[in-house]
Amino acid sequence: MSERSELLSSIAETISDYRADDGFPKPTPKHVDQWVRQFNCDVQVPILDEMNHVIKKTYVSKADATEFLTGMLTNEKLAGKDPATFWKSVRFLNIQYRGNSQREMLKLLDEIMFTEFSLRIDDCGKKPQHYLYLDDANFQGFHIINDFSKWISSNKAGDISLHIVTFAVHKAGQKYAMKKIKEAIKKARTKVKLRWLYASAFEDRPNNLSNSDVLRPTLIPNDEATSEYVESMQHNPVLRQPGGTSPAGIFSFEIGRNLLEQEFLKKGAAIRQDCPYLIDYMRPLGNSVLENLGFGTLFVTFRNCPNNCPLVFWAGNPWYPLFPRRIN
Repeated sequence: MSERSELLSSIAETISDYRADDGFPKPTPKHVDQWVRQFNCDVQVPILDEMNHVIKKTYVSKADATEFLTGMLTNEKLAGKDPATFWKSVRFLNIQYRGNSQREMLKLLDEIMFTEFSLRIDDCGKKPQHYLYLDDANFQGFHIINDFSKWISSNKAGDISLHIVTFAVHKAGQKYAMKKIKEAIKKARTKVKLRWLYASAFEDRPNNLSNSDVLRPTLIPNDEATSEYVESMQHNPVLRQPGGTSPAGIFSFEIGRNLLEQEFLKKGAAIRQDCPYLIDYMRPLGNSVLENLGFGTLFVTFRNCPNNCPLVFWAGNPWYPLFPRRIN
């Protein structure tokens, strides 16, 4: 088997359960090959090589999600020696104003809880001592800020204990979310004991740009579409200094990381020109409210691909996506 064939098969196997619950066709080596053939011939195998490394670090399968949530439910430091009694005292918040991720994560948690304790979420939190907010990830922080701020302003439970649970956090977004959540708590004139639980933390804070876990290019490629995009920006993009590390070990080496940054940026800029329905926030390297090259996360779960990922992951017609995205 050739190196290309091995890489195609490996990537397809890693993401094999992507959107399986939606009845979506199982990703195959042919599917991955159709995606990568949209790049220049000379970079296709190097992209596959680095993606094979990256996606093993950033893709959350349903089995991964189940393992994390099971560990949370049975964690003695959180739930004590009688976890069934503890969880029966928890009210699971279903307050997400946009998207389906919270509802779907709660459905999975409900199944696991019934397997572990013969307990359903609807049986819990009748007289809540704790509250739990569950979602798949925190990116820029806006979703959780909006959800929590609206909820806490109308909450009549008094002082509470709140657990925020996500598979992953991006540190800049987490910092911003915590700041705004504390402001909402102060405004509501209540006390909240806050705890955030997660499986992975991705470094993306501006003061640690060179040592980050997201795509942050070191230079602007000599490419017409990219040049036009950068020229349309009010401010020059902030670039990463080469040679840093990925704290979460997402990238193999600087060469592979730089390759993804350059190729995904070029194609992302071209996609923006070709896809008329992309709004301004949908930048080449992923959705970002801030004016930049894009958010740059590579985190994907079995249920959907965040729009904070590069456009080459999820943008549609005429582009062929690796992770066809379900739109909120």
